[in-house]
Amino acid sequence: MTLAALALGVPVAAQAPSLAMLDQLEQGQWQLVDRDGMVPMRSICLGDARQLIQLRHERAQCQRFVVEDSPQSVTISYSCPGTGNGRTTIRRETDRLVQIETQGIARGAPFSMAFEARRTGVCTP
Repeated sequence: MTLAALALGVPVAAQAPSLAMLDQLEQGQWQLVDRDGMVPMRSICLGDARQLIQLRHERAQCQRFVVEDSPQSVTISYSCPGTGNGRTTIRRETDRLVQIETQGIARGAPFSMAFEARRTGVCTP
């Protein structure tokens, strides 16, 4: 905001975080491996990398708040009325490899998971 705008009381439009780092990730089939070995490996067809934000609340309608939005990492806190909440950090190593840490409450129980997600190819029908 410029000093002139402050002095005149002119409102300046707030810019929402873009989460541009997520847009750099390649679309396709991704494999998620639990770094602790507690959750079975899973594959997802990734069209929009924002799918990685709510791994325990996949289909829930949630409100999101961006905590960090940098070129290499994003952290998002979210709340899903009636189903829980979470906080997810996604750190990009390459456009085909990310580290995901997520924790929160799902269906009244706490969860904490850490995944390595890697693009493995094109999505198969």
